[in-house]
Amino acid sequence: MSCDRRQFLKVSAITGFALKTGLFGGDTRAAAGPTLSIARYKTSPAGPDGVAEEARALARQAISALGGMNRFVSRGDVVWVKPNIGWDRRPEQAATTNPDVVAAIVELCYQAGAGKVLVSDNPCHSALRTFPRSGIQQAAEKVGAQTLFLDERKFRKVAIKGKVLTEWELYADMIEANKLINVPIAKHHSLCRATLGMKNLMGIAGGARNRFHQDISRTLADLAAFIRPTLVVLDAVRVLTANGPTGGNLADVKRKDTVVAGTDQVAVDAVGATLLGYKPEEIGYITEASSRGLGNVNFEALSPRRLEI
Repeated sequence: MSCDRRQFLKVSAITGFALKTGLFGGDTRAAAGPTLSIARYKTSPAGPDGVAEEARALARQAISALGGMNRFVSRGDVVWVKPNIGWDRRPEQAATTNPDVVAAIVELCYQAGAGKVLVSDNPCHSALRTFPRSGIQQAAEKVGAQTLFLDERKFRKVAIKGKVLTEWELYADMIEANKLINVPIAKHHSLCRATLGMKNLMGIAGGARNRFHQDISRTLADLAAFIRPTLVVLDAVRVLTANGPTGGNLADVKRKDTVVAGTDQVAVDAVGATLLGYKPEEIGYITEASSRGLGNVNFEALSPRRLEI
């Protein structure tokens, strides 16, 4: 049997399971426990070392408040960590995920027994520029992760069966991983107001992704229904408040000194919307996903665990 044939059968089997549970959505152990945590730093440290220490501490504490990474990652797991590495921007420009948040997550995965941790994204700018410029490549590799430039030959058409996306090209290695941890940054988006966790799932897709923008709210809800991350960790150490998603002007960057973690991707995005100054109901894909029963837009009803560090 050819490699392509084996690959097709493997993805097809995953797809059939996903129609019932959503990819990564069937882990009963991860489902048992707190749903949402919000960790905030009391101060806004200056300088790169202070910000790095803050970002790592917030990520660790937010995940600890949910029960720790052992709740989500089992020994030997292949874990795909999916930050936003979409743009040729420095970390302080807040267009890409904070590299120290990513590094802390990688460390926690290995401490929980992960066999391999992979870090990647399908960027809009060239990966040869975005991966090193974001700082994520260096930070992730320093703690043992593999950062991968995606291979166009590994995108496979998958039956999503959504309201808009009936099928689409997804990255086969990502959807075959044991666990997916979605690590977006909270930032403004000129089309849909905010880029948060569900928007970050576009980095698993290939093809003509500009077509998603024709009906962005329902398209992102389709992705969120099909791809249900094991864990979402939202970086809001710095947020981009205007001229997103690319940014570039430091005047548009604000410090929120916050990391949000949760198993309900709608609730995490709802918190993120408030950090950007929006009501969750003002973000179309949040309300669309909530209306489909994919999560709770009223995140306060989940009694989030709040920590101040």
